[in-house]
Amino acid sequence: MWRKINRGLSAGRVQSPAMRLVVERERERMAFVSASYHDVKALFTTDKNKEQDFEAKLTLIDGKKIASGDSFNDKGEMKDGVLLLDQAASEALAEAMRSKDVKVKVESVESKPSTRKPAAPFTTSTLQQEASRKLRMSAKQTMDTAQSLYQEGHITYMRTDSPVLSTQAIQAARSLAIEMFGKDSVPDSPRIYTGKNKNAQEAHEAIRPAGETFLHPSELPMTMSTRSKDLYELIWKRTMASQMSDAKVSTTTAKISVSPVANGKSAEFSASGTVVIFKGFMAAYEEGRDASREDEQDEEQESKLPSLEVGQVLSVVEVTAKDHQTLPPARYTEASLVKALEEDGIGRPSTYAAILSTIINKGYVVKRGQALVPEWIAFTVTRFLEENFVKLVDYAFTAQMEENLDQIAAGEINRSEWLKKFYFGTDSEDGLHDTVQNVGDSDPKAVNSIYLADNITLRTGKYGPYIETMVEPGSEGADENGRRIVNIPEGLAPDELTVAKAQELIDAPIITDRVMGQDPLTGYDILFKDGRYGPYVLLEDPNAEKPKTASLFKSMSPETFTFEEAVSLLSLPRTIGIDPETENPITAQNGKFGPYLKKGTDSRSLTSEDQIFSLTLDEALEIYKQPKYGGRRTAATPLKEFGEDPASGLNVVAKTGQFGDYVTDGAINATIPKDEKLDELTSDQAFELLAIRREKLGLEPGQAAPKAGRASKKAVAPKKTVKAGTRKKK
Repeated sequence: MWRKINRGLSAGRVQSPAMRLVVERERERMAFVSASYHDVKALFTTDKNKEQDFEAKLTLIDGKKIASGDSFNDKGEMKDGVLLLDQAASEALAEAMRSKDVKVKVESVESKPSTRKPAAPFTTSTLQQEASRKLRMSAKQTMDTAQSLYQEGHITYMRTDSPVLSTQAIQAARSLAIEMFGKDSVPDSPRIYTGKNKNAQEAHEAIRPAGETFLHPSELPMTMSTRSKDLYELIWKRTMASQMSDAKVSTTTAKISVSPVANGKSAEFSASGTVVIFKGFMAAYEEGRDASREDEQDEEQESKLPSLEVGQVLSVVEVTAKDHQTLPPARYTEASLVKALEEDGIGRPSTYAAILSTIINKGYVVKRGQALVPEWIAFTVTRFLEENFVKLVDYAFTAQMEENLDQIAAGEINRSEWLKKFYFGTDSEDGLHDTVQNVGDSDPKAVNSIYLADNITLRTGKYGPYIETMVEPGSEGADENGRRIVNIPEGLAPDELTVAKAQELIDAPIITDRVMGQDPLTGYDILFKDGRYGPYVLLEDPNAEKPKTASLFKSMSPETFTFEEAVSLLSLPRTIGIDPETENPITAQNGKFGPYLKKGTDSRSLTSEDQIFSLTLDEALEIYKQPKYGGRRTAATPLKEFGEDPASGLNVVAKTGQFGDYVTDGAINATIPKDEKLDELTSDQAFELLAIRREKLGLEPGQAAPKAGRASKKAVAPKKTVKAGTRKKK
């Protein structure tokens, strides 16, 4: 991969199939064709109780089913046998229902009792999934927090595939449930759970509160972090609920006829309501769920229906016609990806947190909220592996390999024989050795290219993805061969780069190099140019070994950039004045990490680029009076306060520094992304930025980041010699 794609890339037995899952889901989203449909919803009321309104949805017109979201496939094609309402038809039907002549009555009422069973106690993977859904914790945050709870003696060991509870734990859970919810809250016999994975590592029982009796969450130490308390409470509730009785519910479905609605036609609406007859385990805990479609709304939210009878006349309170678009498959979250890996038998729960951290930290995947979005480099690497190492990213092969490794560990398979077969292959199947040799034939340019449309190709290069299109040689923005490069905006997800969007980027005005005028001091031309890192100006001095350049400020627009602004930028650094104490000049300038002041070797960050030209000597001297935290950073005044971080228990604030705006809890700093506005940044987002930074540094909440310093030469101690056979065992 380093030779064919780029240096620094990595692949792994579990990492690569996990990344492939994320990429394949994005491919599904890219291929998805949205379809439009309309529906009608009505609010009805009974004559007996006009205050108890209920909502119903149009399902049939003259006995024919109305198209809904599940009536279309992912290509936007509608199934046979359904009626598609357009805007005019849906609005006409809604208008007809507002007539006083319309008749509404209950055609049928059907009630079905059902039971719901509690979820099993937590294993490593189910804990990661549920903590992600309910507490918005990453897999690594979950494992780090669980590790802390385990070390403090609050829960049992957190790396386990087993949902089995010990006899002691079962008794503790049942006793707690009886104490809190009464004798009827537990079944006559204890619930026994078994693992589904035949290779499950069941040396440990399920994750549960430690001890013969379970400590109530309110009794946890006051000094414990909010995150630890929340995770403990989740485990506590789940363990107790797992030994409680089934919940009993009754779901009632009513069919309501409406006529006439248009041209003498009749319509049928459907309404459902669920009543909990006996809460059982639901009194303590209910398991979360993952969306299957993007922005999926839970349409199964439980609501009650009023008492209805067949033939009962109803009144229309309100009717609404609404248009809808079918939605693409939802992206994986950490919870749903862990679930998919476990279902496919890929990896082990104890490794999932590390795998997720790897594909994020390597830049293959980014998080957009809770969703995992693959970068274009992930597409390139996945394609390379699919074309050259297809077996190694095959889900079934990876699961089989997992099983083989378990068998090797159990002594059921000879390790050497298995490795020999894997590396050298057999008469019927190539091994890894031959597969690697054949990679030399692949074309690096083809590997790094993704066809979007005729004459539009996406390529991943050393400095990121870009669009390549061929135009007339010598035309604006093209090289001598007619090749034109168009940058892809940062943050644009792969499924958002449609052919139309790519064409829009291609058709956007080209920022061309141009002469802005002559420098008043030197008489040399000042050129405006657009480079890899954005627009900049250049002083075309033929005698200079390296021409002077200056990047445009973030607040400057290429379209409105003036000659005067160009001269000002090239005049930097600006001398503000002389420090009366040291007699050193104080200059304001712009650097790689933003605007700053410089006095001798002492540099201080500025809060905005505008200060470079506006700051006075008195203001600069005041900045230098402030304490300094190493390097150029000053003790910046907080720009915004977010409160106490649940993970570290430390107060979090936003500041401006050498690298731009950032959030800090005093122990570590995390840069605020450029696409995030500080005034719109929420506390949860600030805490998440710090959590991601801690993950990257491998730190515990509240632990300070190691300070970087110059390496100093140390005397090398002579190595101790250890005689063979006398080395102490660890």
